[in-house]
Amino acid sequence: MNQPDPAGGRARRRGAIRGRAPAKTAIQQMPWMLPQFSDPPVAPLDSEGVARIDANAMRILKEIGIDFLHEDAKRVLHGAGAEVDPDSDRVRMDEQFVRAHLATAPSSFTVTPRNPEHALVWGAGHYCFGAVASPPNVRDLDHGRREGTREDCRDLLRLTQFFNCIHFNSGYPVEPVDVHPSVRHLDALYDALTLCDKVMHAYSLGTARIEDGMEMVRIAAGLTHREFDAAPRMFTNINSSSPLKHDWPMLDGAMRCAKRGQPVIVTPFTLCGAMAPVTLAGAVSLQTAEALAAIVLLQIVNPGAPVVYGSFTSNVDMKSGAPAFGTPEYARATQMSGQMARFYGLPMRASNACVANYPDGQAVWESSASLQACNSAHCNIVYHAAGWLESGLCTSFEKFVMDCELLQQMNAYQSAVGVSEDDLAFDAIRAVGPHDHFLGAAHTQARYKTAFYSPFLSDWRNFESWELAGAEHAERRANTLYKQILREFEPPPMDEAIREELAAFVAKRREEGGAPTDF
Repeated sequence: MNQPDPAGGRARRRGAIRGRAPAKTAIQQMPWMLPQFSDPPVAPLDSEGVARIDANAMRILKEIGIDFLHEDAKRVLHGAGAEVDPDSDRVRMDEQFVRAHLATAPSSFTVTPRNPEHALVWGAGHYCFGAVASPPNVRDLDHGRREGTREDCRDLLRLTQFFNCIHFNSGYPVEPVDVHPSVRHLDALYDALTLCDKVMHAYSLGTARIEDGMEMVRIAAGLTHREFDAAPRMFTNINSSSPLKHDWPMLDGAMRCAKRGQPVIVTPFTLCGAMAPVTLAGAVSLQTAEALAAIVLLQIVNPGAPVVYGSFTSNVDMKSGAPAFGTPEYARATQMSGQMARFYGLPMRASNACVANYPDGQAVWESSASLQACNSAHCNIVYHAAGWLESGLCTSFEKFVMDCELLQQMNAYQSAVGVSEDDLAFDAIRAVGPHDHFLGAAHTQARYKTAFYSPFLSDWRNFESWELAGAEHAERRANTLYKQILREFEPPPMDEAIREELAAFVAKRREEGGAPTDF
């Protein structure tokens, strides 16, 4: 099996290495930033509509209930006053119970990775983007579509670190299928923590994977156990098994994270017409009930634990039953979900999702629609922001780069519009008058280098110049760029003593057999 990269040399156990920053010369990109929304959110529902969905979700929780397939979770909920059916996994919660525990959840919080300069605020009008996570397949123009490998995963982690518009690691950017599932989390997290210094995700797939994940993040940051537990350092995401069910592996990981104060995103997988009602109001009601049920559990486990309301409501193709993304229904459901998250005072997560099988025009318009939905919904955490294809079954190197162009444009779009005297340009208008132009005006000459967003992927040449240069389409230009980035990539610095400790932990856990593959 694959082993961690060997570590060499000795160094201090604690403290940053002030090494050379990773080279970023392949493209001229926007600087790292924690962007904020400048426009108000879109609200498809009026206050009565929000109240009716809330009331419907509360009715689902009280009259129908949610199945919790975890004995400890049921004991915790019963001990706090929820109604637990002794003959099944069904748990019911009344409105007063739900609201009392929701009141302890924070409306925003900061997650600090091993590089504090890449700390993220989740909520409070901020938003951030994470790389694609968990597809089993990968593709590029050179080798086509194939199962993901550890080296593919590493290359995508390098892109995750390189692009300033990618703020966090959502998980494995492609599943390294060549690594056995029992130790896959060890190798993939080792690679992520040594190739990236951004906020990390660990999978809530049972006890071993989440405990190993938290310990590896702690080691990589050079923290004591007390320091790790004192503030958010990483996160996990769980999905309900819609309709009306939370399963054991994810509940177990989520509760362990909550106990240690690490953020949990709760994201029901509610597709209209399949795992949820065919109507948007019904689907968002179900999504809300499932999300709140787990959030309440986590607040009972640790009042004040950081949590996020996750949205993944879209529709299916009623001709085939296949998921559809980037649709008008996805956009509206995302905006409605944003309203519900704000109603409960919780940060919100959604996704840049598409159905397209290739990084073509369909991929671009579906992802553009998904990103605009996240933008207009005031989504604080955008999953799968770069690289997703085939409804999550494939990662594309070219689409990763193409999506980053879209993400940069979204950041530029959210920049505040200036209306100072200088911005109003009255003197420039008077100087140019009706018989001259602004290209040569002093006002333009002083600002032209930074006046407008400058793309790294779009080709703005006219047809003749583009054709003479080889007539490359966008995906081919993206192919050239990602390979150049990988050639020039340098990993962020890490204390060698920490690297050694991390490698030793991985080696020890591998010897112990890693994580069970059956639950």
